This record gives sequence, structure tokens and C-alpha cells, in this order.
Amino acid sequence: MSVIRGARERARLEVTAAIKQEARRQLAVEGASRLSLRAVARELGMVSSALYRYFPSRDDLLTALIVDAYDALGTTAEEALADTEGAVPVERWKAVCRAIRAWALAHPHEYALLYGSPVPGYSAPQDMVVPASRVGRALIEVARDAHRRGRLDLPAGEPLPDAVRTDVERLAADMLVELPEPVLAGLTAAWSQVFGLVGFEVFGHFDHLVEARDEFFDHACVRLAHQVGI
Repeated sequence: MSVIRGARERARLEVTAAIKQEARRQLAVEGASRLSLRAVARELGMVSSALYRYFPSRDDLLTALIVDAYDALGTTAEEALADTEGAVPVERWKAVCRAIRAWALAHPHEYALLYGSPVPGYSAPQDMVVPASRVGRALIEVARDAHRRGRLDLPAGEPLPDAVRTDVERLAADMLVELPEPVLAGLTAAWSQVFGLVGFEVFGHFDHLVEARDEFFDHACVRLAHQVGI
């Protein structure tokens, strides 16, 4: 009986993978807002009712694609972090940022699914928080490593407004991070600015504006690291 169960489970995994692969192909052609379970089923030679046994709705399929993309990007960032263990903090920061950019350029449609325009009618479930935070945690770990090694300076500037401090305290509690509040505020800003740089390039906003893309990105990321105190 266990052999039969194992075969069924393998078959289910294979069909699930095929569904997601076809859905990713349609994302590249039609965009997330036009993703259709019926169209996916038709391309795979399945009846719609069979596909619904794997993904009951379009939103369930979108969620699976988004989680896969977050995990792929998170793994890429974490591997860059691990590969630079022992390096100076600013080089680790650059490595993680470069890995984010390289993944986005190689997977523009999946990047757009994560950081492009919201999909009309779609609401992400709460359990999306963990995969979505993996990249942020990799950047935070660079700052924590710098802090442990005495190579983290408090960012210069005005004291944090009370409302910002409240947000930072909540972030520290949610992510179990012990870093100075100005550093956490700087990390949040730098995180969003890294994705702003990547998004501008992925979506073509640097065309006819920035030609030296690699050098510009590295320069900007180093400045963001200094903004954090690295």
C-alpha cells in the first residue's frame, strides 16, 4: 500500500509542477491579472475540474507561484550571504544585493509578480510573511555580523520621530532582531531602495539614462550600506 501511495504522491507532485510551469509561461505572455485556470488546464490537456483538485482557485495558484518566487529569491540571497562568510561587511552587503539583482534580471516576470503592480482582486494570505522576509533577513544578517565585529556605526542624522521608533520597535520584535533603532530604520529604507534600483532596471526605467548598470548598482549599494552604518 505504501508503494501505491508513494507513486500517487510522485504523480501529484509532477502534475503540480507542470501546472505551475505552464502558469509561469502564461504570466510571461499575459501577465498575472489575466492568469486563468481554464487556460492552464487547456494547455496541459486537462479538464478544468481535474486542475481544481490541485488549485481550487486562481488565487491559490497565484499564491503558490508567489511563494515559489519568494523562496527562490530568498535562497539566492542566503547563498550569497553564506558564500561571503568572513568577508568584510560591505562586501557581504554588495554580494547579497548583486544576487538579488541577478535573480531579478534572470526572472523578470516572477520579479514583477512579487514587486510589480498588485494583481486586481488578489489578497495575499498571512503565511506569505515568512518567505517574503527571507531577503530582508539576509540583509539584516549582514548588519548583525558587522555589529558583532564592531564594524557598524550608528547612521548620522536627526533622532527618529516617535512614530518611526514605534514602527522600528515592532519590526525588531517581529523579526527578533537586536540592533540599534537607527540601524533598523536605515535597513528598512535601504531594503526598499535596493528593490527600487532593481525594479527601475527590470522595468526599463534606466533605458537611455544609465548605461554602466553594474558599476552604478554597486556604487548605489555601497552608499546604501553606509546609510545603514556598514
